[in-house]
Amino acid sequence: MAELDTDPPAAESTSPPDVENAEEAVQEAEEQLTDDFAAIAAERDEFKALAQRIQADFENYKKRVIKQQTEHLERAAEQLVAKLLPVLDTVDLAVAHGGGEAVEQVWIALTEALGKEGLERIDPAGKPFDPNEHEAVVHEPGEGEGDPTVTEVLRAGYRWKGRVIRAAMVKVSG
Repeated sequence: MAELDTDPPAAESTSPPDVENAEEAVQEAEEQLTDDFAAIAAERDEFKALAQRIQADFENYKKRVIKQQTEHLERAAEQLVAKLLPVLDTVDLAVAHGGGEAVEQVWIALTEALGKEGLERIDPAGKPFDPNEHEAVVHEPGEGEGDPTVTEVLRAGYRWKGRVIRAAMVKVSG
């Protein structure tokens, strides 16, 4: 007859081997997913930072281009005004030599229009000589030991928006 196994079963683990392997596999999968998620999040943060840098660079580029265009327009206007200075000189001479009321009206209209845009006449007669704004072409000895003084303006000088574009040609004494 068949013998009955009277020995108690050996202490087996509480879960079958497949369950232990499954738990390990789940744990490994979770760790892998966590690592993948961290890598994806890091890559996302890198791309976000790159996009922000590019956006900031583009904003700086736009500001720089606007500034350059503004400067270019200002230089072009200044060059145009510099080309008109001989016309102003000619009209000045015509008015000084009795050119008539019509010439004087043209001179007034021209100087007012350019003045509204930023042209200022430098008229230093009777003021101390300033080499930044005046060009001394005649020098007379003066009385006493003082600073040189402008006695006569031979050609008017002009400032465009606060910057000297042509120094006044003057006679200086002292």
